Amino acid sequence: MRIGLIGTGRIGTFHAEALSRHPVVDALLLADADPERAARTAVRTGASAVAVEDLFTGAGGARGLPDAVVICSATSAHAGLIARAARAGLPVFCEKPIALDLPGTLAALAEVEAAGSVLQLGFMRRFDAGYGEARAAVAEGRLGRLHTVRATTSDPAPPPAAYLPLSGGLYRDCLVHDFDILRWVTGREVGEVYATGSDAGPAMFRAAGDVDTAAVLLTLDDGTLATATATRCNGAGYDVRMELAGELDQLAVGLDDRTPLTSAEPDGPGAPAKPWPGFLERFAPAYEAELDAFLRVVRGELANPCDGREALHALRIAEACEISRRERRPVAMTEIPGG
Repeated sequence: MRIGLIGTGRIGTFHAEALSRHPVVDALLLADADPERAARTAVRTGASAVAVEDLFTGAGGARGLPDAVVICSATSAHAGLIARAARAGLPVFCEKPIALDLPGTLAALAEVEAAGSVLQLGFMRRFDAGYGEARAAVAEGRLGRLHTVRATTSDPAPPPAAYLPLSGGLYRDCLVHDFDILRWVTGREVGEVYATGSDAGPAMFRAAGDVDTAAVLLTLDDGTLATATATRCNGAGYDVRMELAGELDQLAVGLDDRTPLTSAEPDGPGAPAKPWPGFLERFAPAYEAELDAFLRVVRGELANPCDGREALHALRIAEACEISRRERRPVAMTEIPGG
């Protein structure tokens, strides 16, 4: 297969390295708004650097259309690139989000649906072994009636200040992963949210109109209560977990000897010797698995495991959270368009 990849920043380079090792990828074509960065990554991965335009026309260094495109560019470019790929008849894997707002997301989805093309979104937690086991446990009834779910995403340090105005905010950029995996693991939809946030940390969050820490109470459509919390300021390390409590049993995802937690009990475990430093290390196998799944989808061997409509559901929950935080009230999902 010939795969085109757009965007050779941190996650794009990680994906390029994974694709360069994949046994079904014969040629890898890398493009970036910064051609020199694409060229450097191409040297590292044995790929070819091409112009973005060439991937959609088959001209120049692309020497024909690729079999599929992987989009890892700046978020602001996602929707336009998805639309161009759809019009060119190219299957797409795109890092989340499709767009930072609902109109942009719906417009891109309309292009994909009109073309009848493939769009898989990069919600990598669906491919993590722990979350997969939790989903199976819920589906098989091993926990009994699920009554409480607790999800958390804690980054060890804030991103650069310049990133914040482009990120969409903590709910859309970070907690959107928790919203997606909550739906996927439980098999339920969110009925209502109540969200709050704090900007008491670094001043750059206040300057960007964002929060550095947030908490959300979500009521699922069967009455299950869920909480989702996130922070950009967790100095102990990268902490992503989910706890599911039912009438028969409890289960935790992300609890291992690298979880950045220290027990306060006298005989409890101390701080981990090697806490998770970031998302690429924590979810490396999941990132590779989602790309492998995409290649299988393109080859007709697998149904799409995370299409664009799934990303829309998660974004709608994030939108509801923004309204809730701003207006200090519960927000029903029926208030959010696109459902």
